[in-house]
Amino acid sequence: MDERQPAGAAGVESYLTALTRTSKTPGIQYVVVTATGVLFEYAGGWADIRREVPVDAATTMMAYSMSKTITAVAALQLVEAGKVGLDDPVDQYLDSFPYGSKVTVRQLISHTSGIPNPIPLRWVHPEARHLSFDENAALAAVLRDHPRLSFEPGTKYAYSNIGYWLLGKVVERASGETLSAYLGEHILRPLAIAPQELGYAVADPVHHATGYLEKYSLMNLTKGFLIDRDLIGEYSGRWLEIRSHYLNGPAFGGLVGTARGFGKFLQDQLRERSVLFNETTRHLLYALQSTARGTPVAMTLGWHIGDLDGRRFFYKEGGGGGFHCMMRVYPDGIGTVVMTNATGFDVRRLLDTMDASFVASPRVQP
Repeated sequence: MDERQPAGAAGVESYLTALTRTSKTPGIQYVVVTATGVLFEYAGGWADIRREVPVDAATTMMAYSMSKTITAVAALQLVEAGKVGLDDPVDQYLDSFPYGSKVTVRQLISHTSGIPNPIPLRWVHPEARHLSFDENAALAAVLRDHPRLSFEPGTKYAYSNIGYWLLGKVVERASGETLSAYLGEHILRPLAIAPQELGYAVADPVHHATGYLEKYSLMNLTKGFLIDRDLIGEYSGRWLEIRSHYLNGPAFGGLVGTARGFGKFLQDQLRERSVLFNETTRHLLYALQSTARGTPVAMTLGWHIGDLDGRRFFYKEGGGGGFHCMMRVYPDGIGTVVMTNATGFDVRRLLDTMDASFVASPRVQP
């Protein structure tokens, strides 16, 4: 990827167009928002190469682990409502929990629980099986296969998809609703985000992108060990199709949406007052976390923490079979989202390059 800094919005658009024309990614969406509007938006390339379907602003893609921040927001709303305690033992909310009584809700959110993190690429199922899929049975099987903690809870940071899968179950037990229903009523509806923009299902298959794996990549060479063979499609030039699928655990990676949909969520985070929760709770979402001994970890209760040329930002990345994406919130007062339908595309480097064109003087402090 050319790391030269594009000059202004026109330069950014040319830069992004060149990425698809030179097959760095089949398709791409990129949006920059402020608290009051959209500063820049781009959609280009192919949603489906063989059928020559272009990516537009309404094209949905798999968000994978970007879903975790939304799951964390749901949990914090329930903390605000008094239905969940951050330092409550997780087993207080779950009937079957193999990791003992020392793991807390806070530790699930901040990835300090010690719950293991096996490779989750096979924790998916084809779209055709989605309506009959039993999520609880799938989670129970994972817990049986990985019943022991990797380390003492609270002693260090270590990413865990299982931890967030279980956090989704805490949300469901405490709210009395499915995660999808809770998200729709308490997060999407207040933000005026339509199901076609963000949700746990492909709302419009016609506008859903095909995911791709790079033909000349290590993951393609090892795909038989990492990806369910039912999901492997045909080659289109240098790209291998990954057939439409859903993740087994929606809480850790199940959201499907557009950059515009995630941009609406970021706009709420940039406003002086969020419609999702009060200021105390929003502070929790951005508060640096630490181990039980007080050692800081580069994690809040829902975001990872990064740095761009000395400017702190909060981010969440998502990637898996066929897609790669990232969203960021800058204290300067902007939020950015990139979504691509290429497994190995370097979204972090792209945002480092693109965002520097828009990050300005400080506006709103999350």
